[in-house]
Amino acid sequence: MSPSTPPSSAPDIESLSGSLPRHVAIIMDGNNRWAKLRGQPGPEGHRAGEQAVHRIVEHAARSGIEVLTVFAFSSENWRRPENEVAALMGLFLEALTKKVNELHQNGIRLRFIGDLSRFSVALQAGMQAAVDKTQGNVRMTLVIAVNYGGQWDMAHAAQRLASEVLAGRLAVKEITPERMGHFVQMADLPPVDLLIRTGGEMRISNFLLWQTAYAEFYFTEALWPDFDGAELDRALADYAGRQRRFGRTSEQVEAAPHA
Repeated sequence: MSPSTPPSSAPDIESLSGSLPRHVAIIMDGNNRWAKLRGQPGPEGHRAGEQAVHRIVEHAARSGIEVLTVFAFSSENWRRPENEVAALMGLFLEALTKKVNELHQNGIRLRFIGDLSRFSVALQAGMQAAVDKTQGNVRMTLVIAVNYGGQWDMAHAAQRLASEVLAGRLAVKEITPERMGHFVQMADLPPVDLLIRTGGEMRISNFLLWQTAYAEFYFTEALWPDFDGAELDRALADYAGRQRRFGRTSEQVEAAPHA
């Protein structure tokens, strides 16, 4: 777990091409604080945060990241003030109607994870239309987690496994971590290699609990609206300097790095 490198030395990302994570996940924290520091209402922070998402999507795609997952709205965020939730939903629908064509033109495939049933019919239709429009794109996959919680994800997977048992297609003793992994969200995508959290907080807030089991964590003081390509490059450089052992010793990794 590492704080961000001071912003004076942005790394040469091209030199890291062989050490890049396949899947980067980001907890986008600090929109409200960004707005308060500027004497602006909270929705302005979220609007600035939305612009940061577009910057980072473009930069991640240029850098060769295969999958970028962003935590847009957690299952706990419904507890926020009603006017803030309404503003977030409005921004979300606006982004779907205005930005999907741009993502499509840039070869970005769009996915959503979470319990989507709580959203309005219009918002659910917009999400499905965006998924359908971009499903053939291969440059990068952008996953947006909405009404998502890691505990919900695992409980939902357990329910699906229980249904398989009840239907006689699966024995209880056949429930293994590997099989469970087929039922969590994003089961068809690479596991998360690097989890970034902005805003100075050092927790994962119920995000991708299963998928980040072996992820590297990177924490930065930068508030999300200020997070840019240089900040992402510093996180990627920090990741490239780590040794991922997956339970092995350093000597084992050095002897067989791809085992």
